[in-house]
Amino acid sequence: VQLQASGGGLVQAGGSLRLSCAASGRTFSRYGMGWFRQAPGKEREFVATISGSGRSTYYADSVKGRFTISRDNAKNTVYLQMNSLKPEDTAVYYCAADQNLDSGTYYEKMYDYWGQGTLVTVSS
Repeated sequence: VQLQASGGGLVQAGGSLRLSCAASGRTFSRYGMGWFRQAPGKEREFVATISGSGRSTYYADSVKGRFTISRDNAKNTVYLQMNSLKPEDTAVYYCAADQNLDSGTYYEKMYDYWGQGTLVTVSS
């Protein structure tokens, strides 16, 4: 499985961005998918996850109510809609796929495949 993340950029505080992650392969709907981020000088942290069907989602407290994860299995793509962005959301955002657990998880070590990352910069 190859993952290609896109959609990052520079945005002012309070603005919005939508990240996309396109996946190769025929079994995309079986994978739990997640978004993680890594800010400068910090460890990578969990942002959001979605089950293979798309019916179940889970968010980090820091983004709950502002970010929405979704997926389109027909397009092999997972999205992260980010609203009300804050400077502390500045980070490289990574998408990841878990081939063993289609429910989605916040455990980083459960993910088998990772995208290359896309940079989100939020100015104050």
